[in-house]
Amino acid sequence: MPRRLRKPSAAPKQEPRKGNNGLKHRQEKRRAAAETPKDSPRTYRPEELLSPPTLLSRFTERATELMAALPEEGRPTQAAVTGALRQAVLEAFRSREEYVARMVEVDLLAGAPKQNASSLRKGIRAALLDQGVRCVDSPDGESELFVVVEGEGEAFEVLRPAYVDQATGKLVLSGQLRRLPGVQEGDQAAGEDS
Repeated sequence: MPRRLRKPSAAPKQEPRKGNNGLKHRQEKRRAAAETPKDSPRTYRPEELLSPPTLLSRFTERATELMAALPEEGRPTQAAVTGALRQAVLEAFRSREEYVARMVEVDLLAGAPKQNASSLRKGIRAALLDQGVRCVDSPDGESELFVVVEGEGEAFEVLRPAYVDQATGKLVLSGQLRRLPGVQEGDQAAGEDS
């Protein structure tokens, strides 16, 4: 029979595919967000968390409880405890403000137009030096600032520099070294120049 005379057979009716189009996932996510209490730990509440008077009153209450357990003759006065707590809270807030300001500076530096990795690194190192943090890129003479994390051999490769607070002399972050097998020519030349 010629094709033009044939009756087209009806294609079997197909059920719509039941795949994951994301609708159920989005609905579940919205429902979970609606059910999350407003005082959830994921919710940032600066008025509660960063209120100096609230923190001070909490600390004072706890200090009063602890002082009650001390013998009368060894107990500090309430005014001395409140003053010390007030000073500690204010110093903590100053430290936080300074930290946030430094993070903002780093973000601005990273977002500057036409910034490449090298200039970004130099800018961050300069900011660290301004804050009194020294970056040690080589273990020469300061090997106590580094830890060996892998490898075998006599030569070393710096994986991560060490960071030292110049004001206190304390190690902020230890450097990491990898041992390399044998002594490389670059290492020998550096040793001869010394």
